Amino acid sequence: MKTISTLTQILNDSDCQFKVHDLGRRIELIANEEFENIELGRQAYPYPIQRQAQFAITYWNEKKQPWIWFLKFDLDERGLLSATDIGNFIKFVLEAMGSRLQKDLSEEAQEQLANNPYTFKPKEDKLAVFNSQVSAELELSASQYYAHALTYFKGDLGWSNWQTVGLQGITDICARLKESGNELMVKKSLPHLPTQPLYALLGALEHCDISDSLAARLYDLALEQLNNPQGDLFLLSALARALAGDKGHKLSSLVTAILSETKYCHQEVLIAIAGRCWAPLQDSTLAEQFLIRLAETNNQELFNQLFADLVMQPQLRMVILPMLHQAPSKKLAEALIHLQNRAKGQR
Repeated sequence: MKTISTLTQILNDSDCQFKVHDLGRRIELIANEEFENIELGRQAYPYPIQRQAQFAITYWNEKKQPWIWFLKFDLDERGLLSATDIGNFIKFVLEAMGSRLQKDLSEEAQEQLANNPYTFKPKEDKLAVFNSQVSAELELSASQYYAHALTYFKGDLGWSNWQTVGLQGITDICARLKESGNELMVKKSLPHLPTQPLYALLGALEHCDISDSLAARLYDLALEQLNNPQGDLFLLSALARALAGDKGHKLSSLVTAILSETKYCHQEVLIAIAGRCWAPLQDSTLAEQFLIRLAETNNQELFNQLFADLVMQPQLRMVILPMLHQAPSKKLAEALIHLQNRAKGQR
């Protein structure tokens, strides 16, 4: 009997098609070939959070009946998965399911597979987005809440009558922005939405790739908050996160504008940039400015946490590490000294 050493191998051997989505930061697709390289230790995990890889594997057969594993694995200091951890999870799979995955599990086998240190349950809002995205990607039906959400976002119920709109319906709309004029409908609804449905919509959009047109609309709304002396920094944070899927330049422009003024750099906004909107920080000037603003919060605990999280990002590692030795401001230098002293104390 041949040795099974990767999840990719067991999925391929079972004649399953599968997709891998990161769940730690944005819900983001990881190409199957890239995932196999990650499993084999050939490359770092691309989206670590708190030194973990948190992801979902969705696999299905010809009936397109998806099964899903929600998995979390610790990463080493280089951002690599442990082959031992993967092997241990594979043992759980083989004990519960055998070497062929396409079969219905008894309740006992389901419980056996669920009770291991590598599975987890995503938060409810992220799970709703994930379910909507998988259904859309596999061309399955949207949830039962979709039609009612469409009616609301078209304005047909009255904007104040949002209480019966399900979160799953909102996430279905965001996962299907390219269908039936949904994107135009969303753009038209933005000025009218009360706080609760607006935040639910923005929370779903932060996990979606968005068009230049929608990005421009969100960017304009964010600028309104920046230019308003009584601007809502929590709404600014939500709008910035919603721009995380922008492939143009609006996200970078917004992050630049936010970091230009201390007054915009509330902790909530900085957490949003680090957690969702970190891509512009690949520019060393912006990364430097971000760390200066973070140091200016005088919250050393937050500084330590976000610095450690960002430096684990493969795309940011070599941008941020040199700053340990050439801090451009006194405030940042002091924060970095405290960070290094704490790290030495923990050894």
